[in-house]
Amino acid sequence: MKNTKFNALFEAIDSFLRTPATVTTQGSHIRDAVDMKRIMITVMIALCPALLFGLWNVGYQHFIRLGYDTTVFGCLWYGFLKWLPLVIVTYVSGLAIEVLFAQLRKEEVAEGFFVTGFIIPMIMPPDVPLWIVAVATAFSVLFAKEVFGGTGYNFLNPALVARAFVFFAYPSVISGDSVWVSHAPQDAITGATPLAMVMNGNVEAMPSMLDMFIGTIPGCIGETCKIAILLGALILLVTQVADLRIMLSVLIGGYVTAVAFRVGGLCAVPGYQQLLMGGFLFGAVFMATDPVTAAHTQTGKYVYGLLIGILAIIIRVLNKGYPEGMMLAILLMNIFAPLIDYCVVQANIKKRKKRVLNTK
Repeated sequence: MKNTKFNALFEAIDSFLRTPATVTTQGSHIRDAVDMKRIMITVMIALCPALLFGLWNVGYQHFIRLGYDTTVFGCLWYGFLKWLPLVIVTYVSGLAIEVLFAQLRKEEVAEGFFVTGFIIPMIMPPDVPLWIVAVATAFSVLFAKEVFGGTGYNFLNPALVARAFVFFAYPSVISGDSVWVSHAPQDAITGATPLAMVMNGNVEAMPSMLDMFIGTIPGCIGETCKIAILLGALILLVTQVADLRIMLSVLIGGYVTAVAFRVGGLCAVPGYQQLLMGGFLFGAVFMATDPVTAAHTQTGKYVYGLLIGILAIIIRVLNKGYPEGMMLAILLMNIFAPLIDYCVVQANIKKRKKRVLNTK
């Protein structure tokens, strides 16, 4: 297959289904059972609890607004039928570009897009047009990843770039109340999210804390159930795929900022409630911890996470046109992550120089 035009595609399928035989056998290399493929599979397993609940919730939100009685399986099946076309379109459009660039560079297809393609449908409304998903995915893979060299060279999270592209290019399909409930009729109750209620000053109509924690509220497929997200976080932390420093610092930065706005009278909801609304927790667990686009130094991870949490709440509270600030906060800090690491490294160098001078 090495001399065929589709060698990159064959190699990608073979690597996904089987363990590649191309491993080091000699020289000064550290050998470990953990490779890129296993890391990606671990992340996908961690995403499964949020996905499964999200599929059920899509059906649940649909049927309760129609006034129909249904079963758990009925809700799950309806959500699955909504999610399946999204994930197929995402993988087809994204992998086509990945395979094309791998073939042009005469490289193997990296496993990174398997997680990206898994996340993109989880952060989209259930009824988003499929052609928009295809265009957004292609845009994110091409301009946020491949033009910079592919997996490991991108400085922006491709999944978030896809969502940002949809938000700025086609805002009507990802903002408002009705988009978060699948095929609700015109005279049905709209599916306003808690963030939209706060933005519109309708705090009294917000769901209870228990409903927001369990996830029986309108929203993206993957962001509603906080229990499932925390379970995914536990999987990532136990397997050491994600860094606890980033997760905690995002939560601390967001909570402190939300409390400050609450005390200042600029926000009508408590600080802890801000952490349960929208995609804040999902972003803190699965998006901010991306090992490629996040800060890499130990101190830098704290600074990086704190700034994400702070910026997310600032955007939510002060920008009424965009109540969900997590996406923009993470993308902005993706850009500044290398600068944060640079400053931390330079500070450490200065400390060591000073220590050496003092010992002489």
